[in-house]
Amino acid sequence: MAHPHSHDHHHGGHDHPHGHAHGDEHDHDHAGHHAAHDHSHAGHNHLHGVTDQHRIGWAFVVIALFMVVEVVGGLMSGSLALLADAGHMVSDAAALGFSWVAIHYGKRPATAQLSYGYKRLEILAAFVNGCALFVIAAWIVVEAVQRFASPVPVAGKTMMIVAIAGLASNVVAFLILHGGNRENLNVRGAWLHVLGDMLGSVAAIVAAGVILLTGWTPIDPILSIFVAVVILKSAWGIVRSSAHILLEGSPEGTDLAEIKSDLEQNVPQVRNAHHIHAWSITGEQHMVTLHVHPVEGAPHREVVSAVQRRLATRFNIDHVTVQIEEDACMDEHAHEHGGTGSKHCR
Repeated sequence: MAHPHSHDHHHGGHDHPHGHAHGDEHDHDHAGHHAAHDHSHAGHNHLHGVTDQHRIGWAFVVIALFMVVEVVGGLMSGSLALLADAGHMVSDAAALGFSWVAIHYGKRPATAQLSYGYKRLEILAAFVNGCALFVIAAWIVVEAVQRFASPVPVAGKTMMIVAIAGLASNVVAFLILHGGNRENLNVRGAWLHVLGDMLGSVAAIVAAGVILLTGWTPIDPILSIFVAVVILKSAWGIVRSSAHILLEGSPEGTDLAEIKSDLEQNVPQVRNAHHIHAWSITGEQHMVTLHVHPVEGAPHREVVSAVQRRLATRFNIDHVTVQIEEDACMDEHAHEHGGTGSKHCR
């Protein structure tokens, strides 16, 4: 993940002729700051990672087993609502499987080629899962329209039994995932998948009840379209969130103009902040880089520390890289269209 200004990011120490701050003293301090933070959160993040992986693994087993039951039951009963729910469960199983693999490989350490490690696999998995849901929902709608034109007999009793079993499995999977880390996009995506699946099972039960009581089979494709709409809603949320991260978008709730204003108003050592870039590695790990003009006489090391502290406490962003500038911004033209704008460079 390259950023045009990353080569200029050094901190503290003595002054460079161009106003950039260099020196081993703050490099060690900066590294120590992150090491201390990483150490303080390592146990917390590791615990979340392990429990999330276990939850997703068990939910996958439950969903995969009952997915087979629903596919067979849907084919035997002729129910599109059951097949729609089964299609959602196929996506759920794939989502949970991808998520488990992503979390497993995400634990691998960073390398020289992948300096942020494999954590982005979680976001790629979430994006692929969301796209797959769009395809499944489209298939359900097309099949439902065809069934309106050519009604298919439905075995209501078989449909009811299978739908109740599917609902039970979804409730079990939902309870397994409910205590997971909701900030993790994969866990949240899996939880939403299963929640939508529960609604799909309820729809199939309602359809089976109507067919058993009245024999009115059009209720089956009608409620299958309802399931498709539920699927599309969850798919859109997952694709939008994961695509935003893949496109290096600012973390949700992070306003670059607000960061600039907050630093200039609340950090006495900062005269001007500009070229502010914020992005996420995962839904939980956020990064910020920025250029700072310090007030006259402010030690560079002190400026960097103050900016880092402010961003950690006010915006909950702990990985911050600060470039100190005394003269005109060296990257003015390179950043004309980035960050908070080059008009603040001078």
